[in-house]
Amino acid sequence: MCKCLSKITYGGPIMKPAILLFTLLFFLVHAPVTAEEPIAGVIKNTSGKASIERDASIQPATAGMKIRVKDALKTGPEGTMGVIFRDDTTLSLGPDTRIVIDEFLFSPAEGKLGFVSKISKGTAAYLSGKINKLSPGATRVETPLAVLGIRGTRFLIEVE
Repeated sequence: MCKCLSKITYGGPIMKPAILLFTLLFFLVHAPVTAEEPIAGVIKNTSGKASIERDASIQPATAGMKIRVKDALKTGPEGTMGVIFRDDTTLSLGPDTRIVIDEFLFSPAEGKLGFVSKISKGTAAYLSGKINKLSPGATRVETPLAVLGIRGTRFLIEVE
């Protein structure tokens, strides 16, 4: 019986690729998947205390840092931040401001356009980009007391 078992080999021409394929599929299926939100924009400049809250962590904001959907942009009592979004929308945050980028869709070829943000306190100056030009009404700013549908090109908002 032992002599018979010794003749069985697992290294045949079909078995090696099958084992390799199985191993590869195992690691692909069991690899942790982290779906990052797409990049919505980039920080152009900051002064004073400014930060980004992302995935329950707070990072100091610096020029060149990427902004993603669901990021909370925050400035301190003497901080400011300037952001340019992929559609050329600009957002300037004044001192002691908190704004969350809830949605940013910019795929004109697919007809996917939208920009939704929530400002809970502070001041912000907004200058619309291509989303508002291509799809008037696809931009919205939400505040604790109101929702603003943007149809113009620029505005200044203050939330106390």
